[in-house]
Amino acid sequence: MKLFQQLLVAPAALGLLAPMAVSAAELNLDGVNQYASEEQVTSISQFGDVKPTDWAYQALSNLIERYGCVAGYPDGTYRGQKAMTRFEAAALLNACLDRVTEVTDELKRLMAEFEKELAILKGRVDGLEAKVGELEANQFSTTTKLNGKATMVLGGAADPLYGAEENKLFGDPKADNVTFNYDVQLNLDTSFTGKDLLRTRLRAGNFADSIFGNDNTTMEVAFQEDDGDDVVGINRLFYQFPIGDNFTATFGAKVRQDDMLAMWPSAYPADTILDIFTYAGARSTYSLNLGGGAGLWWKKNGWSISAAYVSNENAAQNSFIGAGEDYTATAQLGYAAENWGIAAAYTFSDFGTYFGFSPDTVNSAGVSAYWQPKQASWFPSISAGAGWDDQFDGDNYSWMVGLQWADAFMKGNALGAAVGSAGQIGSFGTKGIWFEDAEETLAVELWYKFQVTDNISVTPAVFYIQNDNGFDDTVGGLVKTTFKF
Repeated sequence: MKLFQQLLVAPAALGLLAPMAVSAAELNLDGVNQYASEEQVTSISQFGDVKPTDWAYQALSNLIERYGCVAGYPDGTYRGQKAMTRFEAAALLNACLDRVTEVTDELKRLMAEFEKELAILKGRVDGLEAKVGELEANQFSTTTKLNGKATMVLGGAADPLYGAEENKLFGDPKADNVTFNYDVQLNLDTSFTGKDLLRTRLRAGNFADSIFGNDNTTMEVAFQEDDGDDVVGINRLFYQFPIGDNFTATFGAKVRQDDMLAMWPSAYPADTILDIFTYAGARSTYSLNLGGGAGLWWKKNGWSISAAYVSNENAAQNSFIGAGEDYTATAQLGYAAENWGIAAAYTFSDFGTYFGFSPDTVNSAGVSAYWQPKQASWFPSISAGAGWDDQFDGDNYSWMVGLQWADAFMKGNALGAAVGSAGQIGSFGTKGIWFEDAEETLAVELWYKFQVTDNISVTPAVFYIQNDNGFDDTVGGLVKTTFKF
């Protein structure tokens, strides 16, 4: 509302904006004019009877400092509680309108002086508005963003099952072969309120039958690809939304365990080489189970509590398995500071009944932590974790330590290395668990990521896996190229 309108519709405020004449009989127009033009003040502090607690203090202060059209009595008082006459109100209104006119004339002079610059700015704004309008007209959705990642891997390794000379008679095509594989992921992230998230991920790849698609040599980028080479499938479908200030709920037909945890207790990058090192050292506890599920977490002042339930995705496809007969239930307590974090978690797994076998349940627990320097330096980030479970009625263990140097040798690049339990190859797909009566085997990886551009990176890597049960050790190398868009 403009100043003139405010003064007209707010007579109560006018009573605070000018002092009252002694009486109507003593009032004359000369006195009013004198009041409006003299005794002007420049600061509200000049009035001895105006306090910050007065209801119109801020309004009066604005009029004094912005327009300078408020006067006081010679004794330094304002007498804002007194009633004012219509003549005094008219005089005050006239003085303020004169000041507004002066301001308007000054603005006109400035506009004339910067006429050319203003015209250029107006043209740019009009151009931006046109481009924004064109984008809005051509985008497929006003609520959805598309982002993706395409990865190509050229490399090879000795297949631990068929790499030995005595086993090559099986003629397995994966033995000691060099392969060229790909993985493409497209995320459609939708928000309806600005705070929620509906994620739909489409995924396709051809790692399944390669050396990097099974056993301990599985790559992280190949993990949980949908079945079938070169087939596009739904890899994620879940909805996440806040409840109040501290709670977040998640549910979906295809949601992974870590999608429902308030924090991930590792700074070792998820986009690493071997899948073994993506479980924060606690392979059974952080199983990264994928399927239908729901979860809830609470976060406040760095602390978090998470609960997640995931039914194995096979439960929705196999009539022999019910949704409540093959699942994992996880509880996690964590704390995340600015550059370090720690979490303890427990997972109960029920593997259901398969073709008449008795149900097999597993208890597992893990503790994982990380620390990373606040600024890139010669000192790396450190991630470590250890896990335990009672699978097959024994005490089984896993662990890992991962290091990463940010801006290694060149800004934007990264150097990383990890060592941890390799587990038993071919033993029910455990991929990183030492069984109680098994040999302690190790896996090691070393990689360097060249950040070619903000969206393209090239990562050469080598790895070594010590196998037991008579299988040959595995040595491999690769070059991974990643495109993010």
